Amino acid sequence: MKQIKTTDAVGHVLCHDITRIIGGVTKDTPFRKGHVVSEKDIPVLLSLGKESLFVWEPREGMLHENEAAEILYKLCAGDNMHPNEIKEGKIDIIAGCDGVFLVDTSRLHAINALGEMMIATRHSGFPVQKGDKLAGTRIIPLVISKEKMAEARAIGGGVPLFTLRQFIPKKVGIISTGNEVFYNRILDSFSPVVEEKLKEYGAAVLSKIILPDAPEEITVSILSMIQNGADMVICTGGMSVDPDDRTPAAIKNTGANIVSYGAPVLPGAMFMLAYFDGKIPVMGLPGCVMYARRTIFDIVLPRLLADVPITADDLAVLGHGGLCLNCAACTYPNCGFGK
Repeated sequence: MKQIKTTDAVGHVLCHDITRIIGGVTKDTPFRKGHVVSEKDIPVLLSLGKESLFVWEPREGMLHENEAAEILYKLCAGDNMHPNEIKEGKIDIIAGCDGVFLVDTSRLHAINALGEMMIATRHSGFPVQKGDKLAGTRIIPLVISKEKMAEARAIGGGVPLFTLRQFIPKKVGIISTGNEVFYNRILDSFSPVVEEKLKEYGAAVLSKIILPDAPEEITVSILSMIQNGADMVICTGGMSVDPDDRTPAAIKNTGANIVSYGAPVLPGAMFMLAYFDGKIPVMGLPGCVMYARRTIFDIVLPRLLADVPITADDLAVLGHGGLCLNCAACTYPNCGFGK
């Protein structure tokens, strides 16, 4: 940096904050490090007693923090995102729609490991709403070498680190199973819970039916719902290993590809996920979904409604963070569950 007269500072970049104190009234910082001095700033700076300023002295091969933050933003942001106004070398990335936020965590780690720069994000795989802050980017010093930013670009590889998959208004079939419900021995309190969670993401119930613990009937109903236009089928109940719980066999008998029967998540260990014809999710929900506030269903549902494929590996990694603590005041997804 170099020291120059304030009257000669128009167009130069401040290397330090400038504080204003009005006795008994206020203390603020009208000019922050990185501010580009304009003509109208000169009288204000002089009134603050600043006859001279320390400004950035441009050097070959170096970038100012604002330029570097723009580079980081372009490395990160995909479709359905936009930046806020750059401030003090920082750019926040904002969601342009409701959807599921996805992060390439390996490339994110590699860029942050370069040093002198940072990208801080929300957790990958969780739902966000339009206007939510997704991430913030900046470099740490006031200036950084072009060579180091080129390293970050190389890691980015021309493909955004972030993806925001918009929710799709899917049509869902619900099959409630169990002799106790079918024969009206108890009320069906399961499907209303599922319907309420579907509403959160704009999904509509195409049809719903109550069936006994008869795997052949469940299989036929799943196939019928798909034939009639269901984009997703959810079966509730009958998911334990008891001999009279037949839902897993019924799902398998549709010919759907079983991704997993079981997930390392509590509540939700007896969850089942399959894909019919490679694209239509068919789920078997364990009884905990009916009474627990948050379960495996809350973790996977947003992803499925945004057409984010879920693999057996995706479910396996949920074991780390897959224990819900059943807090008295639930703050999900702003907690550790599912992360």
